[in-house]
Amino acid sequence: MASVKLDKVNKVFGSTHIIKDVDLAIGDGEFVVFVGPSGCGKSTLLRLIAGLESISDGELSIGNTVVNDLPPRERGVGMVFQSYALYPHMTVYENMAFGLKLAKASQETVHERVMATARILQLEELLERKPKALSGGQRQRVAMGRAMAREPRILLFDEPLSNLDASLRVQMRNEIARLHQRLESTMIYVTHDQVEAMTLADKIVVLNGGRIEQVGSPHELYQRPATRFVAGFIGSPTMNFMPAKLLDADESGCRVSASGMAQLDLPQDAVGQAKGAGLTIGVRPEHLRLTEAQGANSFEIVNVEYLGNEVYVYLDPKEGDTLLIQRSEAPTHWSVGQRVALAPDPAHVHLFDGEGRALPVKAVSAVA
Repeated sequence: MASVKLDKVNKVFGSTHIIKDVDLAIGDGEFVVFVGPSGCGKSTLLRLIAGLESISDGELSIGNTVVNDLPPRERGVGMVFQSYALYPHMTVYENMAFGLKLAKASQETVHERVMATARILQLEELLERKPKALSGGQRQRVAMGRAMAREPRILLFDEPLSNLDASLRVQMRNEIARLHQRLESTMIYVTHDQVEAMTLADKIVVLNGGRIEQVGSPHELYQRPATRFVAGFIGSPTMNFMPAKLLDADESGCRVSASGMAQLDLPQDAVGQAKGAGLTIGVRPEHLRLTEAQGANSFEIVNVEYLGNEVYVYLDPKEGDTLLIQRSEAPTHWSVGQRVALAPDPAHVHLFDGEGRALPVKAVSAVA
């Protein structure tokens, strides 16, 4: 096992700046997930750690060693790819042993490590099969086993579940989580799926445009997003956003309102920061309550989705083209075409400035 530290790491391809001044510390034994939209730089950052891409500027350390100039085989990392990358003409045993043989390990060492890894991943009965005789989940376990058999200090996963169907993805998520608990090794995992990030990670790194937006535990990112981007990316369904304006402010606090909604009283320490232009209120679907329409606070229900244990109610937002979503336990008496008022839970209202930064305030009351 080993820690990883990135200090002002940059990666430039020609005239394109992909990774921009990334500072990040990953502790020994942590499970860290890089998440973000396509093109945000998460896979490139993983490849920099693996040594598959060179660093343009900055410093990368594994343990206490700067590894900028070390080739992949000398970094003590094992990598699991999205495409499995198994050799079709080799058996499961031969695929798992291949890296060890390249490293010129003894035949006894190769056999011991392959068999130990096969027991952990429950592959013992499949060792004589070739990849074409395996299911998708079994192939992914073999790819993981090939990396693990080398006993790397760090295991890297590059979107390993993207090619699996939904049910198998859930199963493999649980297997990877249990694997981390057994090995207690440092794992770095790249995904575009925020559900994978939330369920697997000790620590999530949210990337956007080659920069880190926020680093924190799943709970911290969900409850206290630092930016509007993080608030919208983490959570499913996504957070509702509504343009807001500052109505008045004095020594006792300030009052903010979104279009058609009840006004929100915020504490005094919000006054200075809320005076900027372009304010946005954010509320998660489970923190919205629907009531009978009241004057200007009136929204039309355009769709109702019944999902068994819960219901999503979609509302015309009045401003913009993104529907507002309210989530509640099933059943519901609301139906398409009804007009309703929105009553957000004041304790769970988020406020963002014109640049998308969260304002460190807490809503304390709502007034009609």
